[in-house]
This record gives sequence, C-alpha cells and structure tokens, in this order.
Amino acid sequence: MMNPARYLRGVLHPEGYHGNGKGEGFFEGWYVKLVSEDLTQRWAVIPGIFKGIDVADSQERVSNHEAFIQVLDGSTGRSWFYSFPAEEFYAAEEKFEIQIGNNIFNEEEVILDLPQLQGTINIVSKFKPWPVTISSPGIMGWYGFVPFMECFHGIVSFGHTLTGTLEIEGKPISFNNGKGYIETDWGKSFPSGYIWMQSNHFNFNTETSLIASAAIIPWLGRGFRGFIVGLHHEGKLYSWTTYNSAKEINLEITDTEVIWSLFGPDGTLHIRAKRVRGGLLHAPLSKDMHRRVEETMDSEIQLTFTDSNNKLVFEGTGHAAALEVFGNLGKLLSYSA
Repeated sequence: MMNPARYLRGVLHPEGYHGNGKGEGFFEGWYVKLVSEDLTQRWAVIPGIFKGIDVADSQERVSNHEAFIQVLDGSTGRSWFYSFPAEEFYAAEEKFEIQIGNNIFNEEEVILDLPQLQGTINIVSKFKPWPVTISSPGIMGWYGFVPFMECFHGIVSFGHTLTGTLEIEGKPISFNNGKGYIETDWGKSFPSGYIWMQSNHFNFNTETSLIASAAIIPWLGRGFRGFIVGLHHEGKLYSWTTYNSAKEINLEITDTEVIWSLFGPDGTLHIRAKRVRGGLLHAPLSKDMHRRVEETMDSEIQLTFTDSNNKLVFEGTGHAAALEVFGNLGKLLSYSA
C-alpha cells in the first residue's frame, strides 16, 4: 500500500512521477509536443514507464517492466516505439524531470538521443500548468483524490516557447520560436473508449490553447462518461468538466468529425474537430504496453466560445491539432455525461 504522504504529494504534483512504491499494473507517460514555427515539423515524444506482468507458457508470472520512448512524426504519420530497461528510467516526484538512457526532459530543455531525433530543444518561457489547489488538484478536480480511478491525467503546460535544433534523420531542423505542450497520464490502463484533442496554434495566437477529452470512466461496478475541457485564453483558464457543473449539449462522432457542444459556469463552447488519418501509438493495458491507438497531429479544431451573456469571447481554428478517437465509441456515446 502506498504511503499516504507520498500519495498526497502525487495528487498535488500531477507533473511528477507517481510510480514509486507501485508494483505491477502501473503505467505513466508524458506527452511532449514539439512544433516548429512554420508548423511543418510536428512531433510528439512520449517518455514513460510500464510495470506489468505477462503469463509465460509455464503459467508462471513473469515481470515485463519496461521504460519506453514513443515518437510520432505528425507530418507523415510515422511512429516508433523504443524500449529501455526499467533500470534506465528516472523521474522526479515533485517536478517535471525524466531521464531514460541519454534522453532528458525537464522544464528547461528536451535532450534527445534517438535514431531519428538527436539534439537539444530549449524551453525559454515558463510552463502554464492547469492550476493545482488543495480542493481541486489540477485537471482531475476532486477526482484526483480518488485512489481507484483507472487513469489519471495532468496538464504540465498548456504552452511554452521553444528554441534549438534537432537533427531529424540526419538533417538539422530549427525549432526557434516554436511551441510546445506537455501533459501526463498515469494509472492502471487507458479507458476502453475515449476522445482526446489538443491544439495551441489558434490563429497563430500564442495565448490560446485547448485540451478536451471524454472517456468511459469505470465507477463502483458501473460507469459513466466523464469529460474535461480546458481553454487557456489570454492568460485565463475557462473550463467545462464533469465536476464543475458543466453539461454537454451534444456529442457526435462521425467518420470525418467530432462535433461537441458544452455549457457551464464560463459560458458555451462549440467544438468541431476534423478526423484525419494519423500514426499508431502504443497504449497501456493492464498486462502490456502494446495496444495500438491511432493519433493524428494534422487535425483542425474550430472553436466558438460565448460567455454567459452570449457575448463572443473567442472564435478561431486550431492548427497542428492532435486528435485521438478510440475504442468502444458506441458505449461512450450511450452514456449521458
């Protein structure tokens, strides 16, 4: 059983590592998005750890712990999965700081030493995290205190400025004046059905970023559709979540779009995201890291946000947008959030 002080520290530091003291059946990964100023280079680099078990032919339980770094080339849809011995993984508990082999991720820089990505990206502006308070510790709200949740989520930075150069398959590429985004997931397994989208390239406005997700949440033997939407605009966070009295007007998923409308204390938000073909990433199950999930970084997200007086606050299109639509969508849509 995890030490209560360590558990509380983890709740209040969603950006840190939550796996110390955890045995099998645990994963954690940090989604690090790197986009060049002209948007031609769009990369997701995901360092993480998986603590799982496998069942060998002898029926003995054999550990298959592994550290990993996933890479998605958002401009082509190509993806790679690099496995490392778990002993080569280090992460701090109270801040964003990870090292796997020669690869380093922290608040100041990303250093990559991978077959197709090598070099240093410097982070030259402060992170913009989802605020953490004792009553609402980050994007999860009070659900962040519930120990039996299947999957936890954290926003390390809605957006920050990048400089530096990466050698991409041997060719130097500048990321000067580029943008980054970082989030994290940890727990037992990804949800069995979910949608997730993100962009911080709205009309080339550096002060606007969106993160939105809805998922099947197991709960006391049953389940419900939980949703979390955060719009960070001109220094202020607007949110529509299951825990802050927001409601969904509609959620529609077609072969070409995700159409979603919500209203809550901050007003009404209309979302229309394009579904386009992407690359395959590995996602955690309870036994291994190798369920495949398709993600695109080539979507567009149209937003219209009006306040409680129906006054337009923001309208725009997010480019270089990440989008995942996965799993049992029929069950996801059957729940009323």
